[in-house]
Amino acid sequence: MYLKQFPKDTAALLKYLPFVVGFLGFMAVNVIVSNMMQIDSGKAIEESINRLGKNITFFTLLLPFTFFMLLLYLWWRFIHQQTLKALTTARKKVDWNRIFFSFTAWFLLNGVLIAISYMQQPDDFQFQFNTYHFLALLFISVLFVPIQTSFEEYFFRGYFMQFVAYLSKNRGVALFISSIVFGLMHLGNPEVADMGLTIMIYYIGCGLFLGIMTLMDDSLELALGFHAANNLFGSLIITTKTAVFQTDALFVYHGASNITEILIQVFIIFPILLLIFSRKYHWANWKQKLFKSI
Repeated sequence: MYLKQFPKDTAALLKYLPFVVGFLGFMAVNVIVSNMMQIDSGKAIEESINRLGKNITFFTLLLPFTFFMLLLYLWWRFIHQQTLKALTTARKKVDWNRIFFSFTAWFLLNGVLIAISYMQQPDDFQFQFNTYHFLALLFISVLFVPIQTSFEEYFFRGYFMQFVAYLSKNRGVALFISSIVFGLMHLGNPEVADMGLTIMIYYIGCGLFLGIMTLMDDSLELALGFHAANNLFGSLIITTKTAVFQTDALFVYHGASNITEILIQVFIIFPILLLIFSRKYHWANWKQKLFKSI
């Protein structure tokens, strides 16, 4: 089982503390200082775009995750003395087909949803294709977005969820705490200023969805594919003026933010995807895998 494959002695548990406290502390300080100094993240991104351009600004947002991913890998490899494969899956080897299936399913479904929205309100969409800017964006996105999303999955659904499971001895507690913390990490995003705290329903709901996939499938593979597809779609296909990824995507959406769409995605579309994955990969024993004590 994914959460049960590593040693659970005190020495092993203490190895988690420096990285967990260090990263979450760093993120918390950023949010607290930004609030105290009343820094508007949306305006900060806009100023950076005016100064550096969209692609360079986008690159600067993604670059720190390369450092975080490298640091997590080195910490896991040399402090925990474990392989990256072990943090990815409890199976004998990484199933790349799972990653590609999850990626393709969510990317295509996103395309269908946007197409439906476009047919209903075409005036809310602006096509902005520019060959030079888009090719540069494509290079940055394909190279760095998977690193960003992989770090978040390896940390929150892998490393941090294991840590909480060790402390709580319960899968359900690990699932909910890791999902809530994942949502809170996005408090500094400009989308929060635009929609208010109601958007936390999406971020925490997305964390729960990804956590459920991880626990039911005993691996991060489906979560890795989904998260990469989600952020690549947001960087390459469609963006908004209030998104953290304000890029030279193919389309810009100018419509008003809608909480209904978020609720539909979290409470209807995500469960449908879980049903699809469960049928394809023959998931069973949901209660035990999601809530049983360790």
